[in-house]
Amino acid sequence: MTRRRQDPNVCGVTAAIAVIDGKWKTTLLWLLEAGPHRPAELRRHVPDISEKVLTETLREMAVDGLVHREVHDVLPPKTVYSLTDFGRELAEAVAPLSDWGHRRLEKLAEAARPAS
Repeated sequence: MTRRRQDPNVCGVTAAIAVIDGKWKTTLLWLLEAGPHRPAELRRHVPDISEKVLTETLREMAVDGLVHREVHDVLPPKTVYSLTDFGRELAEAVAPLSDWGHRRLEKLAEAARPAS
């Protein structure tokens, strides 16, 4: 995994986007906002993600301070992922962007409808 370098002089929006950039991060953020999940549960909710990509994405999110990884010392090993306070803060910050996105999709759907 290569670590992204962050320029401290970069725009705040750019810094935020860098943390959620990627195909699956916002989906995982949304799922973990509902509560802790084991990796297999996350894969069931996102069937198109491979195990390798899921693991890499969760590790990146952990390095960025968004996700907490808890390993239970049992057999078989049990790992649970949850949002950190910082991750919850990001989820709250992204919520208005999500609302805007849904409004945009509605406008696009309206524009695609044939005029009657």
